[in-house]
Amino acid sequence: MGDSGGSVVSVDVERISFGGKEHHIQTNHGPVSVAVYGDHDKPALVTYPDIALNHMSCFQGLLFCPEAASLLLHNFCIYHISPPGHELGAAPISSNTPIPSVDDLADQVADVLDFFGLGSVMCFGVTAGAYILTLFASKYRERVLGLILVSPLCKGPSWTEWLYSKVALLHMALCSSDLRIYQNHKTVLTSPYCQVTSNLLYYYGMCGLVKECLLQRYFSKEVRGFAELPESDIVQACKSLLDQRQSMNVWRFVQTMNERYDLTEQLKQLQCRTLIFVGENSQFHTEAVHMTSKLDRRYCALVEVQACGSLVTEEQPHAMLIPMEYFLMGYGLYRPSQLDCSPRSPLSPFCISPELLSPESMGVKLKPIKTRLRLEV
Repeated sequence: MGDSGGSVVSVDVERISFGGKEHHIQTNHGPVSVAVYGDHDKPALVTYPDIALNHMSCFQGLLFCPEAASLLLHNFCIYHISPPGHELGAAPISSNTPIPSVDDLADQVADVLDFFGLGSVMCFGVTAGAYILTLFASKYRERVLGLILVSPLCKGPSWTEWLYSKVALLHMALCSSDLRIYQNHKTVLTSPYCQVTSNLLYYYGMCGLVKECLLQRYFSKEVRGFAELPESDIVQACKSLLDQRQSMNVWRFVQTMNERYDLTEQLKQLQCRTLIFVGENSQFHTEAVHMTSKLDRRYCALVEVQACGSLVTEEQPHAMLIPMEYFLMGYGLYRPSQLDCSPRSPLSPFCISPELLSPESMGVKLKPIKTRLRLEV
């Protein structure tokens, strides 16, 4: 296990009630906000969101799904970690504060666990957050019992990712009121790798073009809407929440992720079971398939959700229920109506059988590497 080192103290936080309480924790790599929901005597579920999101905009759809809420909140105390400066009401981070590395953020997770006195935990991350928690699992293997990952990243920034962002941004710039961005700062749109979004944030803040780029990252075209179809309520709500973000705080997280490195070799050393979801229309679909191919097939399952973008937790949370339920059953955890043992019992990953994670037992149809979840009409 890696060593987080040093002391970890709370800042202006009373450790009395853990029910829906925001904690501001000073870690060895700077302050971080953690929203805690549930009974702290239950097993811990640690979440980490994607870029520009926090637990309200990344996991709310899933937790508003009654069946999923009963499964997760009945069995876990949930610790929602926000990327630095992404929590609700966050102030701008000083420009003098060094930008953390991905390793720093992974070590922050260890500091959070130390602060709350947690041992081994279940981890639940989305895209950039999935990368941070996967890195955490590779550095602190005995502290992670299982990984639930949504449209995960595991490789370094690629030319494919850069090209997707560049084409999308050029198209939107030429078709929108943000044409001035293309006219005045062509270098912003022709920077290498993932610097496109980063440069737009740096020069223009959370402008319409940046928001559209992020919405393309999160959601499928059908949900984002087009000429004949208005955008959905979840997209409108996401736009509103993006307006509340401090653009330079988001820029810092983008910069951190721009410097990420390939975790492919570390994946072979993971000692936990992994459940991966990816939207059929996610721009990170190929990376999710790559990640699955590098993990031990006996302990990993990939669920592809049809007609969905990257942010499955918001766009199609119901599609996650059955796979998660079967995944957690292997740890002795059940939905309340099926519960025949105490939800406070420690997680027992050794009792899960490989058959339980087979696509057939999870109610999904096997295709060469990926699986597809049948959508109910």
